[in-house]
Amino acid sequence: MTETYYSGCYWLARQEPVESCAHRLSSFLQRLGPLEPSWNRWHQTAATFEKARQRQVSPDVATLSKLLGGKASRFMDMSRFWLWAGENEEEASKVTGHCGSAATHMASVCLLDGHSMGPVAERVLTAHVLTGVMRAMALAWEPEFGICTSHEHRERLMAGQFPEPGTFVGWVTYLADFRGPVPPLPSPVQVEHVPDRGTLITLTQEKFSVSNPTHLALAADVQARLQAAGLLTPLRPWGT
Repeated sequence: MTETYYSGCYWLARQEPVESCAHRLSSFLQRLGPLEPSWNRWHQTAATFEKARQRQVSPDVATLSKLLGGKASRFMDMSRFWLWAGENEEEASKVTGHCGSAATHMASVCLLDGHSMGPVAERVLTAHVLTGVMRAMALAWEPEFGICTSHEHRERLMAGQFPEPGTFVGWVTYLADFRGPVPPLPSPVQVEHVPDRGTLITLTQEKFSVSNPTHLALAADVQARLQAAGLLTPLRPWGT
C-alpha cells in the first residue's frame, strides 16, 4: 500500500475582503519556497497540463488579488483558489482552498496536496519539511487547527466517516493558542510554540505510516491526552 499525504489548515466564520485573502495566500506561497524548490513556481489550472504550464502566477499580493477577485474565483462571500507546482503531472503539488467567508456551517481551508510519489515526495515527506509547511500555514492563515497526515490515517480514525477538522491528530498537528495550553506529551513527540499563533505537535521524526503499529499507538496516546485536556473539538466561529 502506498500512503498518500496532505496538509491542511482550517478556521470558521472569519469574514475577510479579497485583498486580505490575497495577502495571506501570497505569504503562504512565499513561505513554501524555501522548503521545496518546485514550490517556487506556481500555475493556474487549465484544460490540459501543458496549457496549465503556460499560466504561471506571480505570488505577489496584486496578482493574487486580481485572481481571487475574478468571477471564477468568487462564490457568495468567499474567494476560492486552485494552484499547482511541479515539472510533471504525476508529481505536481496542489494548493487549493477558500477564504473570507462569514459562514458558520462551512470552514475556510487551505490544503497542500498531491506530493505522494517520486523525487518531490522523497524530499517533502519528512518531519522537518511538513512541520515547516504547518508553520507556514499558521503564520500566513492564522487558522484554528491544522494537520499533516496520510489520508489512510484519517480514514482509519473514523472508520470511513470524514472526521471534523479539529477533532483528531496527525503526523503534525497545529492548535491555535485560544484552544488552551497543550499538556505534557510523551517522547518522541516534539512540541513547538509559534509566537502569537499556536502550538505545533510533531509525533515522530520518522515518516509516519499506518503500517507502523508504534506510530499508531503514539498517535492514539497523544490524541487521548489532547482530548482529556479539551483541545480536540469542532471548529468554533472566529473570535468566540
